[in-house]
Amino acid sequence: MPKTKQRKSEDLQTLADKIKSAKSFVVSTYSGLKVKDFEEFRNKCREVNAEVVAAKKTLFAKALKESGIEGIDPAAADGSLAVVFGRDEVSPAKVAVQFAKAHEQLQYWHGALENKAIDKEMVKSLASLPSKVELLGKLVGSLNAPVSGFVNVLAGNLRGLVNVLNSLKEKKV
Repeated sequence: MPKTKQRKSEDLQTLADKIKSAKSFVVSTYSGLKVKDFEEFRNKCREVNAEVVAAKKTLFAKALKESGIEGIDPAAADGSLAVVFGRDEVSPAKVAVQFAKAHEQLQYWHGALENKAIDKEMVKSLASLPSKVELLGKLVGSLNAPVSGFVNVLAGNLRGLVNVLNSLKEKKV
């Protein structure tokens, strides 16, 4: 049963809103991917707070145009499109690249970061970056390092004093 014009315009508006609200997204093709594998892909995306949407090429092209993103031509894609929308900059690229390594039917080929189109190589390099949580952990460790070093230096002086006193005690005995 074909979609009505109203339903198509609602789908277009929903897709355009997702494009505008996402910090980043990755466009993939998934022709030949089994339904079971696609569901696994959806679940992996949910784990990192990302959402996968299967989109028609023409509808996605109109949504990109409405959102003001240039440089992505969905008509050039071979096969059906799956778009991974993320709430952060790295997770859509990470999940798409990792899943594509295990399933050759899924091919990532474009994306957008902060409403600017990026190519396949940029998606791959974005996927190699650590996540925000990992970066925050490294920052906390870096900030804590001088404090813990200072504590160790102070403790070293006390240990030295205790060792000297112990050796004096042993000489007297």
